[in-house]
Amino acid sequence: MDNKLIGTDTTQYIVVKMGVEQYGIDIKYVDNIVRMQKITRVPKAQKWFDGVINLRGEIIPVMNLRRKFELEEVENTDKTRIIVLKPDNQGSIGVIVDRVKEVVTLGSESIEKAQTDMKDEKSKYISSVGKQGDELITILNINGVLDIN
Repeated sequence: MDNKLIGTDTTQYIVVKMGVEQYGIDIKYVDNIVRMQKITRVPKAQKWFDGVINLRGEIIPVMNLRRKFELEEVENTDKTRIIVLKPDNQGSIGVIVDRVKEVVTLGSESIEKAQTDMKDEKSKYISSVGKQGDELITILNINGVLDIN
C-alpha cells in the first residue's frame, strides 16, 4: 500500500457530546456557543423545537437535538450549551447539546463517508465519521439536521 501524502485537506470541528455519543459540527457553521438560558415556548412548533431565545437583541429559534435524534430526554446541567449555527442560506438557529467537549482538526484521511440507509430519515443527519486517536466522531450534516420541512 502506498502512503504518499497528497495535500491533506483539514477541517476543524466542534465536538459535542449527547449522552455517550460524540458528534462533530463543522466550525464554519458555528456562530456562537452560549450557556443554557430561558427559552420562550412557541405554540404549535415541531416537537423538537423548544422555542426561541433573545441573544443580544436577535431572536433565535432553538432546536433540541436529543428530541430530533429521538434520544432519551435528560435534565439540563451546568454543561448544557446552546450552539448558535448559521447554516447555508438560512438565518441563525440554536441547537441544544449536553456539552461542548473540544475543537479538533481532522484531515481528509481521518474521515470516512458514512454508510447510510437512504430510506432512513435520520441518515441525512450524518455526513461522515471521523477518527481522532481511538475515538470515533460522528460528523453531522448541518443542513440535513436543520432541514425543517
